[in-house]
Order: sequence, then C-alpha cells, then structure tokens
Amino acid sequence: MRIPIIAGNWKMYKNEAEAFELGAELKKRLEDVVSLKIVLCPPFTALFSVKKAIEGSNLFLGAQNMHWEDQGAYTGEISAKMLMSLGCSFVILGHSERRIHFGETNEMTNKKLKKAIEIGLSPILCVGEKLEQRETEKTEEVVEKQLEGAFEGLKEIEAEKVVIAYEPVWAIGTGKTATPKQANEVHRFIREKLGLLYKDEIAEKVNILYGGSVKPENSNELLSEPDIDGALVGGASLKADSFEKIVRSKLS
Repeated sequence: MRIPIIAGNWKMYKNEAEAFELGAELKKRLEDVVSLKIVLCPPFTALFSVKKAIEGSNLFLGAQNMHWEDQGAYTGEISAKMLMSLGCSFVILGHSERRIHFGETNEMTNKKLKKAIEIGLSPILCVGEKLEQRETEKTEEVVEKQLEGAFEGLKEIEAEKVVIAYEPVWAIGTGKTATPKQANEVHRFIREKLGLLYKDEIAEKVNILYGGSVKPENSNELLSEPDIDGALVGGASLKADSFEKIVRSKLS
C-alpha cells in the first residue's frame, strides 16, 4: 500500500532564520499527522536549520537538487552523501526549472536518480509538459520520453523507490492548474507506462504526486482523485497555514 506524500518545495526562498521558524511552526501544527509523509525541501543554506527545527518529529527533510558524483571539482554543486550527512531523506530531481534555466537533460537526471538511490535518498522525479506541448496534444509523448530517459538502466528494486511528481510546466507558479480530471489522466498514463517499463506490481508501489499551483482552494479536489498519491507544493508551502490545509485535505 502506498503511503501518501505531501512535499513542500521552498525553492529560493527563506533565509536560515525564516526557514527555522517555518519548520518549527509546521512541526507543531502537523504533529498529529502520521498517516502520510510530509517532506520539507528548503534551500541548501537552510537544510541544517530546518533539520534542527523538525528534529524528533514526523516530518522529513528533503533537498531541491544534487550532483551525481560523490565529490570533485564541481563548483557550486552538492553531493548525495553531503545531503545524507545533513539528515535529508528525499531529494527533488529533474524539476522543470532545472531543465529550463540550467539546461538539465534526461541523461543528467538519470545519473542523479541512480546516485540518489545508491546512497539511500528517496528521489522525487519531476516530469511534465510545456503549454504548447499540451495544446498540440503531445503531453503523453513528452512525459513518456522523460520517464524512459530517467529510468534508463534502473532495476526493478531501484525503480520502486522512485517518487514521481507530475508537474505540467504551464501550471508551475502561474496560478493555472490542470483540472483534477486532466491531472488524473496523466497520472494513470504514468503508472501504465511504468507497468510497461517494469511490471504492474512495481508500478503499483510508486507514489505519483501532482505539482503545479497546488493550493488550499484546489487541493481537496485534486487529492481526491484515485491516481493522485499526494502533492509537490511550491508557493503554498511557504506559509504554515496554507501548507497545513493542503496536508489535511489529503486526510479528509
């Protein structure tokens, strides 16, 4: 049985003190929530602070990116081992903002995915189409290519450890959201594709989250869809009250 996951991607927001305050507030507000996994993904500079803030709680710490090498001359990068030493359990990989702004490819995401699993981090793999691809009915083609590239060479025992976040690029930070029906259709396609890449038993073990302007006003409807296992939340995760409401909407 899949345990639902609600993850907050804080992106490039919150300094060390602000991150500690938000983490501590969420620890207090969500201490009774034990039926799903709650993941906080602050910037690298705030990982240690948030770790301290949520220590001894039911909340998990996650990072927003990592390199595929353990160490080396990679200025500005951070390794999976470094994240593990800071107490991270999860890491976001292949986010569309990484692909668009920093030229990350499916091949790079694949290497990061393999390294995260090897080291013991749970990767949250992001896939999703741009607006023009949605309008020209290429959503499945784009998502299929991203999945095939990311899962290249992964064994069954590795594949079942991946969390997938379907994030239509046109809905990230725009206020636009895929309808629950649209989102669920892509989630179902992703699970079917995983079943073809591996087998149905593996596909059924993988959590598939929805991301893209998830907020308290739409989370109830989105998270009630049968193929949506949780959410990767952006802007609404930066405020304790809105993130708490999204978490609790998965409990109802």
